[in-house]
Amino acid sequence: MIVRPRENWFRMLFVWNGSVLQSIIPQLMFMAVFSSLAVVTQGRILGEKIPLNTTPFTLFGLALAIFLAFRNNASYARFDEARHLWGSLLIASRTLTSQVLCYLPDNTSRAERIGVANMVIAFVYALKHQLRKSDPTEDLTRLLGTERAQALRQTHYVPATLLNDIRAQLVQLQRQAPAHGNTLWMLDAQLNELGRTLGGCERIASTPIPFAYSVLLHRTAYAYCMLLPFGLVDSTEFFTPLLCVFISYTLIALEAIANEVAEPFGLAPNALALDAITRTIERSVLELCGLELPPEIVPHRPYQLT
Repeated sequence: MIVRPRENWFRMLFVWNGSVLQSIIPQLMFMAVFSSLAVVTQGRILGEKIPLNTTPFTLFGLALAIFLAFRNNASYARFDEARHLWGSLLIASRTLTSQVLCYLPDNTSRAERIGVANMVIAFVYALKHQLRKSDPTEDLTRLLGTERAQALRQTHYVPATLLNDIRAQLVQLQRQAPAHGNTLWMLDAQLNELGRTLGGCERIASTPIPFAYSVLLHRTAYAYCMLLPFGLVDSTEFFTPLLCVFISYTLIALEAIANEVAEPFGLAPNALALDAITRTIERSVLELCGLELPPEIVPHRPYQLT
């Protein structure tokens, strides 16, 4: 994810990194060439004049704008829910660690408490890797040891397995040194919150926006952009390519933004900064344990202009 400071109005006109302009340049070049051909042929295809004017494009453009707004709202709703889930994950991880450190009996060793904290951190990293379909072995080895990390490689749902391990470890510690009756209930409430977050993230990752919506929007936007030069050529003449490219940029860019935001766990510039969020959770948990903190990961802050 790209995080940038608030820019003034002039610099915003020339921002390059973090915009979707880089990914839609081929489409805009195609529209520039296509609209230029419409100007050269004076709006004719195979010698036949295309009888279009600006009136139908006004009505059609309004309907397309409403549909684009629906698509972008649906995409941002997924992004917003994903961010709230990871915010809940941060809160639950801190709370569970604090409860383990404070509420378990005094004869529970510090190493056992830190072991549970490391399992919480491992759960967070495993969730990140599962959502991104990447290999968690390196992070799990660092946190849990080689033997346990290798055993988890045979597991299909690593975060769920780790959540079960945390619960089993807390029950074992309770049996070794019985705590107050409400202690396990409080700890289990936070484990349930971690499980709720896991399920919510899995639901977003495995349930994309229905493909039919994307296909319909894609076809409609491109049909509008390709017919537009024939409706403008008689009134705008040589300015037609400029206007068509600008309008195409708006419509195609909105579609591209919606596609990026709809996948909040990916690696696109507008996806969630999961690496930074995960490291923040790790640092927060380790600080509660009084341990050395790893370096902070700061999301990329670009300043490149064009």
